[in-house]
Amino acid sequence: MSTNIHPSAIIEAGAQLGAGCRVGPFCLVGADVVLGDRVELKSHVVVTGQTVIGDDTVIFPFACIGEIPQDLKFRGEQTRLEVGRRNRIREHVTMNAGTEGGGGLTKVGDDGLFMAGSHVAHDVMLGDRVVVVNNAALAGHCVIGDDVIIGGLSGVHQWVRIGQGAIIGAVTMVTADVIPYGLVQASRGELDGLNLVGLKRRGVARADITALRDAMKRLASGEGAFQERARALGEETDSAYVRQIVEFITGSSDRSFLTPRS
Repeated sequence: MSTNIHPSAIIEAGAQLGAGCRVGPFCLVGADVVLGDRVELKSHVVVTGQTVIGDDTVIFPFACIGEIPQDLKFRGEQTRLEVGRRNRIREHVTMNAGTEGGGGLTKVGDDGLFMAGSHVAHDVMLGDRVVVVNNAALAGHCVIGDDVIIGGLSGVHQWVRIGQGAIIGAVTMVTADVIPYGLVQASRGELDGLNLVGLKRRGVARADITALRDAMKRLASGEGAFQERARALGEETDSAYVRQIVEFITGSSDRSFLTPRS
């Protein structure tokens, strides 16, 4: 497949474009950018810095991908942004490269949808099939698991981890870690149960959903601190989904946790 570049687009010397790329009017592709096969830049798109865009990703007008971090500690060091395959990056989305203090890499998985005006900050690590809804923002160093949905106009505090399959409601501020498959809503972010709709859509067995419900009750109240209850739960459960929550809670983190209501 031949690459199609509009005459008004600027492709700086050194940029690498894969087979079948389409670069629309008034786009800018920087010298250190690598576009995979069949990447499409609609129009007025800026892709700059040491940025890799995976195959079959489509970027819509006025998105700015790979610019330097919005971090006052940044001093021009060489850092990167890696975007996976088959992502849909809509209008006015911003994704920044990493920082030296955060490992130097911002990484986006495969098959994501980033709706208009959303932001992915420096050193964020995103899994596969993540949806970030309009005008939601992920602050620096966040770790977002597979199949997470971030509701519109929401903000995720720096260093927060959100486990696989969790859903964040619209207009929510998330300041603490969210367990896998959790449902978070309210303006200051409260863990309000499980993402049951997402679990059912994924075809999770009824027995596992029941085990997750029971695990939430055990985590909400009982003897010991939250992490102690999680460890006890891990010793007793046979559910892989519950063990995933336990491993998340007992893993390394720089934040506290959103805990279930008792």
